[in-house]
Amino acid sequence: MMQSRTHNCGELRIENAGESVTLVGWLENMREVGSGLGFVVLRDFYGTTQIVLETEEMVKTAKAINKESTISVKGVVRERSSKNPKQATGDIEVVPESITVLGRCRYNELPFEINHSREADETARLKYRYLDLRNPEVKKNIILRCNVIAALRQAMTEHGFMEITTPILTSSSPEGARDYLVPARKHPGKFYALPQAPQQFKQLLMTAGFDRYFQIAPCFRDEDARGDRSPGEFYQLDMEMAFASQEDVFAVCEDVLPPVFAKFGTYNRASGAPFVRIPYLEAMEKYGTDKPDLRIDLTVEDVTETLADCGFGPFATKAEDGSDTNVRVKAVVISDFKESRKFIDKTIGDVEVQSGNKAYWFRMDENGELVGGISKFVAPIKDAVVSRLSLKAGDLVVLSSG
Repeated sequence: MMQSRTHNCGELRIENAGESVTLVGWLENMREVGSGLGFVVLRDFYGTTQIVLETEEMVKTAKAINKESTISVKGVVRERSSKNPKQATGDIEVVPESITVLGRCRYNELPFEINHSREADETARLKYRYLDLRNPEVKKNIILRCNVIAALRQAMTEHGFMEITTPILTSSSPEGARDYLVPARKHPGKFYALPQAPQQFKQLLMTAGFDRYFQIAPCFRDEDARGDRSPGEFYQLDMEMAFASQEDVFAVCEDVLPPVFAKFGTYNRASGAPFVRIPYLEAMEKYGTDKPDLRIDLTVEDVTETLADCGFGPFATKAEDGSDTNVRVKAVVISDFKESRKFIDKTIGDVEVQSGNKAYWFRMDENGELVGGISKFVAPIKDAVVSRLSLKAGDLVVLSSG
């Protein structure tokens, strides 16, 4: 029993056939087949259940209720004649004895369809956020966050860490971004700052003798959006260990993080222990970032020596007067490339706008020939290039120099 309902809308199965139940939720959709037959989809947090209307009175009752009204349905569960394997409750339906409106939606038309809210204008989605969050695809992101944090808390506790919440209102300290300031009402002209990270607090905790600390910490920074975090505020797993070496910290992370990524990550797999140790300069040279995603097979190759004498001006390592130009030529090989020449040209153009430098390309076609882009300069030294980059049919090579 769950308050005013016996089951939720994602719970009923074929073994519940014959039971009298009470369901509550939002009226997602009503489909009228005839004057004495119709179907209602009832939705709550847990899923959806089909309600079949088999009397003219019930059809009229449901037809008069606006979408997204909150209703209570009392009825009997029965096996569906035409099952829906795509739906968790697709083997059953509920034949209602009564339908009660608990909260009527005031409007005949919603600002957007609930199940297509992600296609709506973002301003409308934010204005009607409570409707947007009813979309299962949006709602699951909130559930994912909850599950990830629960898994992190459990893992950190098992490693002997204590969760301690640090203050939100603090004094300003110089860090990487601007602080958010909060006026102090009792002290005119004075301000609190929101912490950019709990750095000072966790150091105090260590000094005080709290041996292992962690927190799912809110961080407030007055800065623009980044590719990997939201502007204004974001959360991070923050931890501190006393009497620990770098390897001790790595050992905890290697135990805690891979299972979380493997269970909840998009790719359902993650690097296992021990993590690959990559020196900073090597990471920048090979991957172009100091936090590479090793699941992505794109790497940067230095091909200066191979292409320096191909006759293409931007790749020349010697100026006309014989002096060194200090030019380096880098290449990225994209395997099994299927996109069009139009796609390549557009992407190359986008790269030039963002980087301020020209980019170049050529590819190896299905016959093993170098074609497109600067291929006429590379073709004379094809064997050396193929050997250096381990090229095969279908590979695209993008290059830059500078």
